[in-house]
Amino acid sequence: MKNRLRFLAAAASVIGMLTACGKDPELEQFMTDVDSFCTNVSNIDTQINSLDTESETAVEEMLALLEGLNTEFQQFAELDFPEEFDYLEELADEAGSYMEEAVSSFTDAYTNDSYDQEAFIAAFEYARENEARAFRRIQIIITLLHGDDPEAMGLATTASQ
Repeated sequence: MKNRLRFLAAAASVIGMLTACGKDPELEQFMTDVDSFCTNVSNIDTQINSLDTESETAVEEMLALLEGLNTEFQQFAELDFPEEFDYLEELADEAGSYMEEAVSSFTDAYTNDSYDQEAFIAAFEYARENEARAFRRIQIIITLLHGDDPEAMGLATTASQ
């Protein structure tokens, strides 16, 4: 997640530079919203990484932070993309769906009353896979917003990724 954090931080700074040049209020608001999303996700990531795993409330704290992360992704998916970026809305929706599934799976894994190690591992791995897909879509969106080619940057754009 730390690589994603670095990418989001870099994206936020570049998006900030793009909005400084813009004259279109809709585009400026969109870029501000994207920047806010990146900042909020970065803050949640920092909080997750700084959790005291020995604490009795660690699981509850982590699940609450994951719910916050899910909320950020859902709000991002609901953004009204400017006309020139309409083609990215589907990716944003997919990112929101994948994050929602990831958080649901993490929650199931950690709140299952009948502990079964195999079921826990399966739910956890499924959650991690969905989380990675959600973040990959965000990385592709930000890469395209910068005018770069995602595939040239090593970001696959197939539906299974």
